[in-house]
Amino acid sequence: MTVPFDPPAAPTVFARAVEGLQVALRDVTRPGLLELHEVPAPRRLAPHAVAFSAEVSKDGDEVATGRFVVLHDPAGQDGWRGDTRVVAFVSADVDPEMAGDPALAEVGWSWLTDSLAGRGAQHTAAGGTVTRTASLTFGLVEDPEESNEVEVRASWSPLHDPDGSLDLGVHLQAWCDLLCMTAGLPPLGVTALRTRS
Repeated sequence: MTVPFDPPAAPTVFARAVEGLQVALRDVTRPGLLELHEVPAPRRLAPHAVAFSAEVSKDGDEVATGRFVVLHDPAGQDGWRGDTRVVAFVSADVDPEMAGDPALAEVGWSWLTDSLAGRGAQHTAAGGTVTRTASLTFGLVEDPEESNEVEVRASWSPLHDPDGSLDLGVHLQAWCDLLCMTAGLPPLGVTALRTRS
């Protein structure tokens, strides 16, 4: 017999932070370009969690995807340096020239740190990886096709405001900025000077 999962009630500070996420979600969605959706959150990593997935499209083709998960444990966890942890993932298609650039990993990480700083998303204990991959399909495909991707996997701990509140909206906005940068889209309010091939 399966016992239904009954999560404990979220602390007020986290419940309000999630409400702020919902507001930010409406502000960052860009119909036809950037779409975000709430998805089931992992249940075993923390007592409270919320998660979102995103897709970026250009000319009708999906060019980037991502996932943004917020974990909250009032008691904190080892390595978090706080009671809340963001775990984020971004994967985007890039052109072969960019994929071959040995500096891409460092640049990809700077996209994350610049996005957080640009949104004023105060945090600590940031860590992660940037991976570039190139693959070529063979066999059943008539014309071998090369694909190049960059993946950014990161986590960080949002800091509470001086009044004790937790503004997760700026962290979601920073993650969306990162997603747009990896996909070659300008952040909201910025016009692209050139497009990525």
